[in-house]
Amino acid sequence: MDIIGQFPLFYFPEYGSAWMMGITGTIHILFSHTSVGAAMLFAFLSHKAYKENRSDYYPYMKKYGMFLLIFSYVLGSITGPGIWYTATAASPRGISALIHNFVWVWATEWVFFIYEVIGVFVLVYFMNKIDKKTHLQLTYTFALASVGTLALIIGIISFMMWPGTQAYYATGSASDAFFGINTFPHMFLRVGFMIMMSGVIGLVISSAMRKENEELSNELSRKMGYVSIFGGFITLFFFVWYMGTLPDNAHAVFAFSKETIIQNRIILTLVFMSYFAIAIIKPKLIHPALASTMIAVILISGLWSGEKLRESMRKPYVAGQYIYSNQIISRDVPGKNIKSELPIIAEKGLLQVNPFVPKNLKTITEENKLEAGALLSKMACSNCHSLETTGVYRPLKDKLTGMDKDGIKAILYAMGDGAFSYMPTLKLPEHEYDAMAEYLASLKY
Repeated sequence: MDIIGQFPLFYFPEYGSAWMMGITGTIHILFSHTSVGAAMLFAFLSHKAYKENRSDYYPYMKKYGMFLLIFSYVLGSITGPGIWYTATAASPRGISALIHNFVWVWATEWVFFIYEVIGVFVLVYFMNKIDKKTHLQLTYTFALASVGTLALIIGIISFMMWPGTQAYYATGSASDAFFGINTFPHMFLRVGFMIMMSGVIGLVISSAMRKENEELSNELSRKMGYVSIFGGFITLFFFVWYMGTLPDNAHAVFAFSKETIIQNRIILTLVFMSYFAIAIIKPKLIHPALASTMIAVILISGLWSGEKLRESMRKPYVAGQYIYSNQIISRDVPGKNIKSELPIIAEKGLLQVNPFVPKNLKTITEENKLEAGALLSKMACSNCHSLETTGVYRPLKDKLTGMDKDGIKAILYAMGDGAFSYMPTLKLPEHEYDAMAEYLASLKY
């Protein structure tokens, strides 16, 4: 019997499967982005301390380093495997595509990461035990390793939006997959945000030092304000470039909320810049409680909205513009000996070709139609949508409210004909469309 290489279905009610990965990823990104930005900041501060003979910078750097060690490298290392777990469950074929294309890139990234982990311990615990020049050289290599980690990961993440070049489909080459028009604007966009985050975290440390040394605290708070503004401008500049490198399906998604997204970004920029301006003009007003609150504000309003937008814009794909979010391969990739699964699904039906469908649901009957329709809806839709009437993220209720079975079926037919560039073009046999429509209509959206 013809089957496709699907995995067991992972379904998370109310929220949808993919958003579990998004939530875990957003938390991890706060830690990881802080680590790369902090590595660059360490190099900057160490350079200033060495060249200007500012030995009073070193206690600040040690406090920052201890915070970084726990915040980024302990908590970040915990949430990192969390991403692997949720991504493997929610999008196993997406992760498989990344591993098969970039296994050696990822191996190289781990070499850099191991150097980072060792480096942060050395920089913190040997700060007063090695000469200042050696410490400065170590901060340079630590920063290079951090930026190297970022550059390698960004190439992989950018492939999730679309491959580096069209040649990839014919060659299957990792370099053709890695280097594209999206890769470098994406990387520098992240670099800017990381620099900004390093200043935000730095303000927590510098404001907490006020009782020990108010003058130094104010000086460093001003520096962190300048660092954050510099990072913010880099972020905005490369965000504009990045948006211009997105594929058509991303712009189709973006078009629905373009004005709102731009307006929110302007408001966030004004809020952040006002905070950084206060740090420069009136550093005494920055207290640890306010500085800590701003981390939460950036996590919720900056990181979460940004990551949610990125996840949304690459739809209907999860990797390489050939694997749909629902894990179905949508095009041939001769360079990887990959064949599109759409023809066989259109001919046989999704229930017949998925090896993990229970035997009693392989053939749709009047008795099992609702159950089969529920399973089909989960297999086809739940990686992007929550199906329940109480769904939280991308609920289908927002799209299907008030529709009867015939109206829902018409949408399914349109989707199969490719009417929506941001939705999978997935043709199914008539009886599977009918079962899906009947199930979705029974939910009474």
